[in-house]
Amino acid sequence: MTADTSYHYNVMRRALDEIDTSTEAGTPLSLEALADRMQMSPAHFQRLFSQWVGVSPKRYQQYLALDQARVLLRDRFTTLEAADAVGLSGTGRLHDMFLRWESMSPGDYASGGQGLEINWAWFDSPFGPALVMGTERGICGIGFAAETGTDAAMTDLMSRWPQARFTENEAALAPWVKAAFGATDGEARLVLIGAPFQIKVWEALLAIPTGHVTTYSEIARHIGNPRAVRAVGTAVGRNPISWLIPCHRAIRKSGGLGGYHWGLPVKRALLAWEAARVDAD
Repeated sequence: MTADTSYHYNVMRRALDEIDTSTEAGTPLSLEALADRMQMSPAHFQRLFSQWVGVSPKRYQQYLALDQARVLLRDRFTTLEAADAVGLSGTGRLHDMFLRWESMSPGDYASGGQGLEINWAWFDSPFGPALVMGTERGICGIGFAAETGTDAAMTDLMSRWPQARFTENEAALAPWVKAAFGATDGEARLVLIGAPFQIKVWEALLAIPTGHVTTYSEIARHIGNPRAVRAVGTAVGRNPISWLIPCHRAIRKSGGLGGYHWGLPVKRALLAWEAARVDAD
């Protein structure tokens, strides 16, 4: 990323942290208060924030309200059969149409990644520090460290493929990462490494349009195993490619957020960011 892009990501990440904390406390921050904490003028901060999120800081705080998941379930629930018909004529899918993915064989997963060369690097993201891993074919892992810490995120992702060889290589991953987080208009490539059942669930997640949600039971029904809701939840939680395989778009039928491997504050921020961007288009 360029220094300017990295700076903007850091500003937005800090702003989201401030907004999330104040929203949970029930004390929304004014534009002036947010701008002061970012050490910017209100006009400059408002312009930068609106450019990145698509709506004003005040409007974004409304999207981040604690009942946002229930609002999405009521207004933006999608059945997976109809998912491909939602938003494809406009910009509602955001980055989704710039993804290309493939699945590796069950043997690659069963071997623990033996023989795989996996590059890794840390990147700034709108949702905190992001650990990205990938093979020559594409990104195979994204983890967010804002809640877990960097050491835990590294241990977590490396444990997915314990027999692989890991090499720090930012340059190899940067083009895909820039596309993934909207810094460029390029294409992000993904490679899905998991058990066959997990991959079926992850492919179902990829069909959920940006700004919409579905339920764990709907995913189970879609993959032809309606009684496997608990197993679906486990597979969703084991998704290694956060954000791009949108496990944050799966919630409970009750409207509860359910779990999120990298922390519920991150899940809430992801859903609010997407809903705001879609409504702004």
